Amino acid sequence: HLPPAAATANAESPPDISVSKYSWSKERIGWERDPFAGPVESFSDMRRRSGDERRLERARAGGNIGEANRIERELRAEQVLRARQTAPPRYSFLYKISVTNAGAKTVQEVDLDYVFLDAATGQESGRRWFTGAEKIKPGKSKEFSFSALTPPTRLVSVYALDKNEQKGLRGQVIIMRVQYADGSVWQRP
Repeated sequence: HLPPAAATANAESPPDISVSKYSWSKERIGWERDPFAGPVESFSDMRRRSGDERRLERARAGGNIGEANRIERELRAEQVLRARQTAPPRYSFLYKISVTNAGAKTVQEVDLDYVFLDAATGQESGRRWFTGAEKIKPGKSKEFSFSALTPPTRLVSVYALDKNEQKGLRGQVIIMRVQYADGSVWQRP
């Protein structure tokens, strides 16, 4: 039987399970698309474009060169405007966490909190919750990768790439719960 102080110390930190490495990065969504492909047209845009092309053909067929030139200029101006109206780039966030099992039991599942702190004040500015549902045998490590559309904190933009975003943040990963293959569970109080 353990004295109360030892039992409390064991309850607050997981037995022989530790986070050995962690990081996060920003990944651009949709950059793999063909850069030379045109924008996808909506049905109404396609209908308007085909109507304009018919108008241009009628003007040319009727011999009205001035009207045909005016319609061509309008069509080119619309194409330039449509090309400039691209949606802003979007980013997803990749969180990687390596967990080491130095214990005697196989880990079945682990719940992790990735906590983000303001580097200047130490105040918590964001938190992400993840569950790693892969077995980690005794003496082994496992790297978990989690992808999310939400940034670590509100200070990190979903629409822009800023290389200095990570400078104002510090991170830490806290093990919240461990479920073992034998059915036993350790839970942070």
